[in-house]
Amino acid sequence: MQTTRLRRFLSGSQSRFPIHHFSSSPSPPPVEPTPSSHSPPLLSIGHVLRFSRRFMDQDVARFAEVTGDYNPVHLDSEFATSVGGFDRGRVVHGMLVASLFPSIIASNFPGAVYVSQDLKFKLPVYIGDEVAAEVQAISIRQIKKRFIVKLTTKCFTNEVHPVVDGEAIAVLPTLNLMK
Repeated sequence: MQTTRLRRFLSGSQSRFPIHHFSSSPSPPPVEPTPSSHSPPLLSIGHVLRFSRRFMDQDVARFAEVTGDYNPVHLDSEFATSVGGFDRGRVVHGMLVASLFPSIIASNFPGAVYVSQDLKFKLPVYIGDEVAAEVQAISIRQIKKRFIVKLTTKCFTNEVHPVVDGEAIAVLPTLNLMK
């Protein structure tokens, strides 16, 4: 039954929901890489990168199929409400929400390697919620020609309600340090 429902979701529109910039602070937004741009991205301690995304039915169905996580709180509204206790129905997989963090790093620092992530799930994210994710550089170390960056990681719904919190470490291949 779960597989049939997933196939129905997947047979619909194959459109993707793009990630959008909110803003970057305290520094100006990083330069988006272009084929003609050869300068490394800028980063400093305290620099924040933000993106947003709305997770829909099809995103959750695809994630369930890829991961094998068919927990009915993600796929069945009645179950999510009556058994799971989620008053607004189905919830987005926590790891799908947390996947915004490496997306932010990779889109701003091509070639980055995501080394670690710790997570605390604070509140549920419901299907259709707009999620704003942010990463903030809290330490930067250079080892040879690579940069080890420690980041705080946070997600919010409605830009105010914290839903995920944690820290990550990424290795960046190139970087212009902002003073």
